Amino acid sequence: MKTLLDELTNSRAIRLSAVAVFVFLALFLLVKTWDAAFGRDMNDGYNTITVEGTGKAAMVPDTARITFTVMETADNVAVAQQAATTKTDAALAALKDMSIDERDVKTLSYNVSPKYQYTKPCYGPVCPPTASSPSIVGYDVMQTVEVKVRDTAKAGDVLAALGTLGVQNISGPEFVVDDETAVTAEARAEAIDEARTKAKELAKQLGVRLGKIASFSEGSTADMYGYGKGGMMDSAAMQSAPSLPVGESETEVSVMITYEIH
Repeated sequence: MKTLLDELTNSRAIRLSAVAVFVFLALFLLVKTWDAAFGRDMNDGYNTITVEGTGKAAMVPDTARITFTVMETADNVAVAQQAATTKTDAALAALKDMSIDERDVKTLSYNVSPKYQYTKPCYGPVCPPTASSPSIVGYDVMQTVEVKVRDTAKAGDVLAALGTLGVQNISGPEFVVDDETAVTAEARAEAIDEARTKAKELAKQLGVRLGKIASFSEGSTADMYGYGKGGMMDSAAMQSAPSLPVGESETEVSVMITYEIH
């Protein structure tokens, strides 16, 4: 009887030991998997090098941006709005006649605001009730429109046409690259090559080997050179299209790459 009891006790102990070993192995594998996926060694910060690289790429602008404002004043809102609409419609029709696509013309803002008249202050013993209160004497309606001229050679003609239509505050053109994806990619590739070359040289000097990339960051800026960006013009009529050199747009990309080293 005692022997059977001992055997049962030993068998139970063996099963518990096996379960304990299995749980331990499962936890060990879980920790390793988690560490491989998300964890980093405490010394990783001391086993990396960080280098910077800069790349530049230039492209001739393919788009001219021009903005103009129509502003009208009247005793009531409806009259001011109608006058502004008439003038804006004339400008939009002129742009359409110049083959400017409707998708390249958009309203940036539309504002209606009252005009106030302030009475002179009253210093006497008896002042009228309205002596200190401003009164509305009319309304201003202002609409600002942005135009993208995709044929930059037409930018001067667009300015000349708008200048004869009585619009105010013509601004531009600002010559830009409409889609900077390609020029940015070219500048980025040059920046990465420069950073990689620096990393290889530094690793050789330190007597270490480069490992995988631990982190990467990027920043970019765009500059215009030799372009004809205009200022603002009032509604004075233009007699001829201005000469507007386009120049080129240069994009600069800077990257910072951190490599693991061994």
